[in-house]
Amino acid sequence: MSGGLGLEQRYRRVLRVLPGYYRDRWEEDMVAAFLDSWLTGDPYQDECIMGYCKPTWPEVASVAGLAARLYLGGAATPRRYFAWGQAVRNAVLAVLLMHAVLGLEVLVRTAWSRRLFGLPAPPASLAVFSPGGVWPAVYHVVNVAWVVIFVALALGHCRTARVLAALAIVPGLAALLQAQVTGVMPAPFGPWAWWVLFSLAPVAAMAAFHSDAPPPARLPWLLALPAGYLLVFGPVLALLATGNAAWLPDWPGVCCLLAALACLAHAPRAWSRRAAGSGVWSLTLTLLAAAAGTYRIVTLGGYLQDPHLIQVSLAELLLLVAAAALVAPDAARAQAATPAPPYPGAIAAV
Repeated sequence: MSGGLGLEQRYRRVLRVLPGYYRDRWEEDMVAAFLDSWLTGDPYQDECIMGYCKPTWPEVASVAGLAARLYLGGAATPRRYFAWGQAVRNAVLAVLLMHAVLGLEVLVRTAWSRRLFGLPAPPASLAVFSPGGVWPAVYHVVNVAWVVIFVALALGHCRTARVLAALAIVPGLAALLQAQVTGVMPAPFGPWAWWVLFSLAPVAAMAAFHSDAPPPARLPWLLALPAGYLLVFGPVLALLATGNAAWLPDWPGVCCLLAALACLAHAPRAWSRRAAGSGVWSLTLTLLAAAAGTYRIVTLGGYLQDPHLIQVSLAELLLLVAAAALVAPDAARAQAATPAPPYPGAIAAV
């Protein structure tokens, strides 16, 4: 039967997206199961099916979803895939934490400016006056949503967090498209680079939170929200209140500095080689540093007419690269040195 291998080879090509260790064990069984779902027992029909039919789109999608879960591995996967899975999960939580901190800042400044809950009036430099209209209201709702999304994901409600996050990035996209057409951004959403790197990419990467993945460590991540707000916006509010706003870096610079500080703080553990889970966190920080560095580079185009700001931005980028270099060797070792904990069982999320 000259065309008998057509459908089989098409299935094998689809299965190439799976990791090699999984394909070696299950490819033959999967191909046999796919073919059995097509074959009728009639020799002529089966010959036509084998020669001309193709895998269906739902089958291709299911294989792609399985590949994503395996590459972003859970506890039952080899160490390399488990390390990448944990690093992506930690990076997603870190990015959502940043969104939640920004959302908390919007809520705090708005409540303070409107003197809610009996608060005293803020200094004029800290007051926020939101214009009316639909877009500002949408912007505030989105910021509140990010706080809810982060808390839901930290508590292990992954499906709820995924649905809410997918909805939360739509207004930013709509605002960017409107700005593309009209030339006016209707609300203070970020630029395209921000939306792609820190909205779309994390939402897509939430596929790493699948049923085989260990849940996140709830308490540390939840405590990171108020701690992150104080770490980031405590100095910002102090500089604004004292009239030293010119000292503040732009937001890409803040991302670079935060990633660099995190790498520097983690470097002693990365070099000790004895701290449990340090390699996964080194890999996490490398991913975050790459995202922050990319954001910094993409936004440099806005400062081409200001040499001073170009120099400041390049200094931030250099600091980030130097800090990331301290943890990069440990990140490389993590793929071979991080054991996968039992699941379910004692959950020591790294």
